[in-house]
Amino acid sequence: MKKKSPQNQTFDFALVEKWLESYFLDPLTSYYDQTQFQIDLFETDQEWIVEANLSDFKASDVRIYIEYKKLTVSARPPSRTHLKRSRSIEFPFNITEQDISAAFSNGILEIFISKTKKGSGKNRYITVP
Repeated sequence: MKKKSPQNQTFDFALVEKWLESYFLDPLTSYYDQTQFQIDLFETDQEWIVEANLSDFKASDVRIYIEYKKLTVSARPPSRTHLKRSRSIEFPFNITEQDISAAFSNGILEIFISKTKKGSGKNRYITVP
């Protein structure tokens, strides 16, 4: 019996490369890194990884919402509403179609967007363990 390989979504890698380049060259990216919180993007063979430096927050303060192509990370301590921080990243493809998970450790939030595993296709919150 043959094992089925995961069904890969076809990504336009030239488009993704151009998107990454424009994201990092955008002056607003640096501005939001300084005024909200720093975000880095990484790519492996299996996933895209969004890493956010949220050292002033606990996992319970963090919310992740995905809506079509947009990923929004917001953080707010329960007792201080004026300290809310938020960042959004618009991807060049529909991320609701991908499996997405998160991890939070030592003030660093990591969001893993799978290239091979499918998600629900719906807008949704991602649980921060």
